[in-house]
Amino acid sequence: MFEREQYLVEEKIRQYCAQNGLPEPQIQWKWIPFAGHWGISTSFFQLAAQEARQGKAVKVNQRAQELAAAIAAFLGEIEGFSQIEAVNGYLNLHFSPDRYAQRVVDTVLEQGRTFGRTASRGEKVMVEFSQPNTHKAFHVGHLRNVILGTAISNILEFAGYEVIRANYIGDIGLHVIKWLWNYMTYHAGEEPGEDKTRWMGDLYAEADRRYEEDPSVEPQVRALFARWHQRDPEILALWQKTRQWSLEGFDQIYALLGVHFDRVYFESEVEEPGIKLVEELIRRGIARDERPEGPVVVPLDELLGTQDKYRTLVVLRSDGTSLYATKDLALAILKFQEYDLVRSIYVVDVRQTLYLQQIFKTLELMGYEWASRCYHLAYEIVNLPGNVTMSSREGTVVLLEDLVREATRRALEIVQVKNPELPAEKQQAIAHAVALGAIKYSMLSRDNTKIVTFDWESALDINGQAAPYIQYAYVRAGSILRKVNFEVPPSTLPSHELTTPEIELVDLISRLPGEIQRAAAEFRPLLISNLIYELARVFNDFYTQCPVLQAEPEVRSFRLRLVAAARQALEVGLALLGISAPEAM
Repeated sequence: MFEREQYLVEEKIRQYCAQNGLPEPQIQWKWIPFAGHWGISTSFFQLAAQEARQGKAVKVNQRAQELAAAIAAFLGEIEGFSQIEAVNGYLNLHFSPDRYAQRVVDTVLEQGRTFGRTASRGEKVMVEFSQPNTHKAFHVGHLRNVILGTAISNILEFAGYEVIRANYIGDIGLHVIKWLWNYMTYHAGEEPGEDKTRWMGDLYAEADRRYEEDPSVEPQVRALFARWHQRDPEILALWQKTRQWSLEGFDQIYALLGVHFDRVYFESEVEEPGIKLVEELIRRGIARDERPEGPVVVPLDELLGTQDKYRTLVVLRSDGTSLYATKDLALAILKFQEYDLVRSIYVVDVRQTLYLQQIFKTLELMGYEWASRCYHLAYEIVNLPGNVTMSSREGTVVLLEDLVREATRRALEIVQVKNPELPAEKQQAIAHAVALGAIKYSMLSRDNTKIVTFDWESALDINGQAAPYIQYAYVRAGSILRKVNFEVPPSTLPSHELTTPEIELVDLISRLPGEIQRAAAEFRPLLISNLIYELARVFNDFYTQCPVLQAEPEVRSFRLRLVAAARQALEVGLALLGISAPEAM
């Protein structure tokens, strides 16, 4: 908000150092910890240490304070800052509360839904997420991947990147052939109803049970797999038809979640290129062909001179059939052929960390300079209450539709208590928005690498760190503005001494652009989740402690603008997480 003033301060610090024969300073600003005022701070310990390394007889801590005090005096008074002080080696610059508050509120209301958005960097980033397998259920375990990938895509886009949202669908493999065998043997001619994903998942669980329990099934499945590889027209036609059922089911889920993709890749699309790539690896001496007794492998530790770090990557089975690695290598190359990417992000389960390191290192050995720009965004699993890990194979799943249905039912109870006078149709729509918000926030309010155990009480807690609490703060802000027909007064400098809730609210609003940049750099939606919760909490303090409509005219004008700015910041933050902001609750 005060970039011009900050730049002026930096220039004056450099000027002081040049005039006094000091080394070029490395100026790094941090926020002053909140204590009734706000501002920025930088330390001079590094500059003092540089002097010491140059042979000057100085005590670093003492010298840092001397430098801070001398520079504070040199700066004098600077417009926009109410106080400049030297404290224990730090130079603290406190913003003028009234000027800063006005500038923050004005900026938010001028920019609206683009508040915090950075101009285009002209750089493309691909985020690959979701990656479901056809012919299987889509359950809550898959949900964290979709929610995390969507949030990261939104945040990167807001931070100025051109984002390509990619999905990589597992449409072939042993799981598909098992399903086809089970369908042909026990369900020939049947078609799914409206809930395609549930039906496909049920048949997969059934197929897997038969495969595990009856030893005679495996050779039948293998024979069917061979027919698929030989492009048997009957098998290909059935595969394409049943694959389409799965894809239609996925589209229903993505529509429900408000998710879209710019590019969809299929395993079947990169299988043949992957097999050809393995032959190239063998020719170049990167891969070792141990067929027919063994598979084709890339001995990474041996090639890289490491010990038990990357181990050995198997890239082709002994019978010549493909593996995940066969296709993932080809997919990575295809991505960079199609798009000029500065980064390719893989949103993939943390348990695949070593595997993806192996893929990236193999690409590096092949000479692709962009291999270092491939990044694994790891996330942990979602557990059912009682720490039961969900598995399509074992049937311990909570299907997404069931989760949303139950969340909506519970959210509807909240809406009916809060707004019994609303029409039933509107209550249902609000409950749906609250339910989806609760589910998404519960996945994003934990660090990516922490296990999430889904819990109804905390997910739908209207008084705790949950989406309904944040959404309700947005609704409260709207209820105040609705009473003035959303006619927000023109820009005004606060004429009253700002209260603690007002200062805290302005402070948190002002942090959103910086947190968006930080979340984009660190791939951590958690930073946005935490910020908007704090923003909602402080807004609720403001709501209860600071009269708005009943305040004196000048105070009323500023507070109405502050309410509108807080509401807008909450909307932006929620939208980045893929959560809608309802008008009523």
